Amino acid sequence: MGFLSKNVIPGNHGKVFGTNAERQEDLDKVVDTILSIDGIKNVIIDKEKFPKELKVLTSKMVKIKTIEDRVKVLGFHLIPTGLFEL
Repeated sequence: MGFLSKNVIPGNHGKVFGTNAERQEDLDKVVDTILSIDGIKNVIIDKEKFPKELKVLTSKMVKIKTIEDRVKVLGFHLIPTGLFEL
């Protein structure tokens, strides 16, 4: 695995994750948990996709494993999709 596949880098690209959270209250918990991580500046939910997708934007480099582990405590999973959306 390379540098880009292990980290969310700052900027406008962000990183897209798929999640198994479906209900709005579950998605809200996931978003709040992600936003509590140092360096996360925004989380955007794409409710049109199935499974739901979250785009995570950062102000500094954040390890993907850190984000995954925090959400896993809630009983949900985040799985990173491709490297960049073009």
